Amino acid sequence: MSKGFFNVPVAKNEPVLTYAPGTPERKELQAKIAELRSTEVELPMIIGGNEVYTDRKERMFPPHEIEHTLGYYNQGVASHVEMAIDAALEAKEKWANLSWQHRASIFLKAADLLAGPYRAKINAATMLGQSKNAFQSEIDAACELADFFRFGVQEMTNIYKIQPESARGMWNYSEYRPLEGFIYALTPFNFTSIAGNLPAAPALMGNVVVWKPSKTAIYSAGVIMEVFKEAGLPDGVINLVFASGPVAADVVLTHTDFAGIHFTGSTGVFQSIWKKIGDNIYKYKTYPRIVGETGGKDFIFADNTADKRGLAIAMLRGAFEYQGQKCSAASRVYIPESIWPEVKEIFGKELATVKMGPPEDFTNFVNAVIDEASFDKLKGFIDRAREDEDAEVIFGGNCDKSVGYFIEPTVIEAKKPDYETMQEELFGPVLTIYVYEDEKMDETLDILDGTSIYALTGAVFSQDRYNIEKITKRLEHAAGNFYINDKPTGAVVGQQPFGGARGSGTDDKAGAIFNFLRWTAIRTIKETFVIPQQYTYPNFQPDEE
Repeated sequence: MSKGFFNVPVAKNEPVLTYAPGTPERKELQAKIAELRSTEVELPMIIGGNEVYTDRKERMFPPHEIEHTLGYYNQGVASHVEMAIDAALEAKEKWANLSWQHRASIFLKAADLLAGPYRAKINAATMLGQSKNAFQSEIDAACELADFFRFGVQEMTNIYKIQPESARGMWNYSEYRPLEGFIYALTPFNFTSIAGNLPAAPALMGNVVVWKPSKTAIYSAGVIMEVFKEAGLPDGVINLVFASGPVAADVVLTHTDFAGIHFTGSTGVFQSIWKKIGDNIYKYKTYPRIVGETGGKDFIFADNTADKRGLAIAMLRGAFEYQGQKCSAASRVYIPESIWPEVKEIFGKELATVKMGPPEDFTNFVNAVIDEASFDKLKGFIDRAREDEDAEVIFGGNCDKSVGYFIEPTVIEAKKPDYETMQEELFGPVLTIYVYEDEKMDETLDILDGTSIYALTGAVFSQDRYNIEKITKRLEHAAGNFYINDKPTGAVVGQQPFGGARGSGTDDKAGAIFNFLRWTAIRTIKETFVIPQQYTYPNFQPDEE
């Protein structure tokens, strides 16, 4: 076989299609939605490349149409997780020894499959299974996942190019090995792209993976595994299991070959996992890599020079796209009292035009929240705000779960900055406004920085460059992704590496070189060409007389 230093295709972001009326992509997607709705599927676990069925079938249904059945998945138990670990470890040697360009080819092909023949299917599955509208599904399930794979290949090669200097008479070089053991990928419901990337990123670096998706996103996870298989991913490299979180954790986090976790989910779950890893640290062959993005209480801060209409639109999009179920969704806004009346008027008029309903109707901006537990939690916050003297529901607030889990876009005005919906992560279409006195901007910045445990995303709206610099510096640690005159959502792979610190995670920036470095163990090799023949150095010679 010929050898060479190979250049991979330059990574470029997948263009986002419009799905405007009359476009071919709109017709294709509508047809695929109709096809998937008309067929009930049964999804097995995929372990060692084999389809694994159990005697426990769990129903999958659209959050916006709870009586409709999309199909069933096969619920697994502890023995299936053990089986997945064994399959991963069995596949490890051949996968780790495969030339890197062949690993790259698999994920580059997967990206092209997503952008081409699987585009409508991955989008339709996300729309139906996770109640995400066509545009939000397009930027997530098709485009961002393809971007993760393409930029991942590019970052892998950038890592391999990082090499030490060599002095005269020697050659120093570094090789980047997969970690010793298996990786556990625990993925969320809200982004199909994250669900696909969390197992793929370690696998791209030569690792083997046990992947447990959220139970509310198994429908689209099945399509991702189809793409992996068609792209040529060898059996056992990524193993898909449908066990409950606690059951899987009990097996994975006590296994001697556990080498790391790639996680997106709640802060509470991540902290419990971290604690369990610490409790079991003596059991592992190596110190596990812990990589996680958890949540946010993401903010917009405006001063009195802010573009009022631009601010209102950013609030609406930032808070209510995908029902506020983005880790980056705007959840709290600080607005000076001098501009609030005009912003409120603009915002209210725009919000009144927003349509809510099933994503199959492409004109609906807002769809259903993910499940009944989320619905009940959010309704509880709204109901309390209606009755609390420290808050007022100024827009929306209606909730109905008779057909699907629909919560109207809701805006609460908090009378005090530490009101509960200003502090707690809600993960739904609920936005809280705090109006501050213009002359108390500095004090309000201090309040903002100290209100939440999270530090994921944030935004400043101002036309005063001195204020922009001041606020950006003052909120240095309040957000891992910070936006100037833009909503705090919509990070693009290769453009805005995404992740935050404090209670929001380890800030390892999915899709960027920083994340891929976590999935490799560096071995530095030094070769000496002329071997020394005596032990002494020049300084050991006596002085001349």
